[in-house]
Amino acid sequence: MSNMLSRPFVEPMDRERLLTEILKGVSRSFYLSIRVLPPNMRQPVAVAYLLARSADTIADTQAVPPSKRLEQLLAFRAQVVGPASSDAVANIVKGVKEHSEGVSPEERSLLQSSEDLFALLESLPDCDQERVRRVVSTLTRGMELDLRTFPAEDSGELGALNTPEDLDCYTYLVAGCVGEFWTSVAKAHEPRLAGWNTEEMMVLGVRFGKALQLTNVLRDIPRDLRIGRCYLPENDLAAEGLAPADLMGPANASRARSALTPWIRTALAHFDSAESYVLCTPRRCFRMRLAALWPILLGLATLEKLARNDAWLDPARPSRVKRRWVYGMMARSLFAVGSDTLLRLWIRGLRRKVEQALCGK
Repeated sequence: MSNMLSRPFVEPMDRERLLTEILKGVSRSFYLSIRVLPPNMRQPVAVAYLLARSADTIADTQAVPPSKRLEQLLAFRAQVVGPASSDAVANIVKGVKEHSEGVSPEERSLLQSSEDLFALLESLPDCDQERVRRVVSTLTRGMELDLRTFPAEDSGELGALNTPEDLDCYTYLVAGCVGEFWTSVAKAHEPRLAGWNTEEMMVLGVRFGKALQLTNVLRDIPRDLRIGRCYLPENDLAAEGLAPADLMGPANASRARSALTPWIRTALAHFDSAESYVLCTPRRCFRMRLAALWPILLGLATLEKLARNDAWLDPARPSRVKRRWVYGMMARSLFAVGSDTLLRLWIRGLRRKVEQALCGK
């Protein structure tokens, strides 16, 4: 067909640019986890991330009306399912570029490389292609949920998820599915994981992903509220005598904490599974352990910041870990990653700090 991708491969220089410069520009801390992975895992994980990041840029371009963004997102998903069409990819990119004032230079570079990215997807082995297509399709369902549930960011309106089940489903769509994907890719490419019980690791992986996403959701509540999105379920808030609009007032932080705390505890329970995931990874799989360990430590440190933040509803006082702490953590992890005992002590020590913060200690 004349409009199929013009070439089923990517020049080495373009591949390197996608997997280094562009990946680093759009992925922040996750870039480090990808780069530390074993080489045979790195490419499918990076391609999946870049495709998901492209879809996220389409879904979040606020200068485009939500209905049009949804249309473009669904068209992008169709290209991910494949086979991709050069014309269709170009039309999607054109639709975003026409409203590119809200798109960062790094995101613009990623979108401009879309044809190379889809060619890179289609150059992967068939099994890896299927894994990438499945996880990115699921991730776009989470983005679709956002666009269908919440009002336009500049509308002045506020929407909310309804039930705890809605939030749990959302964390699966935008992160829990990544735990399944990660497990599947690892088992396929790492012979030293032959002893893994795949079904059990998939379950742990889903909860691992949910732990990270729920942490992000809770940390970003003040910012999300100001673009019309309340992820704390409306039913939970109503049980505490609150409405989503009440969270817009930073002065209500103390009053609303009773709606926040159970979700911090839910995240902690998910992090128990994340700990098990790392410890079930053989010690000799040094790179895989590091890639999984870093987000656990960062996530727990973020939860402690949130639990101790009396002004957690104030967007000017975010619950964020300092960059210096992150670099120190990464350095220390090089010495601890090979010891199950040290990892348990470290992870459980961070968890204990969160629990103490919740108890006001």
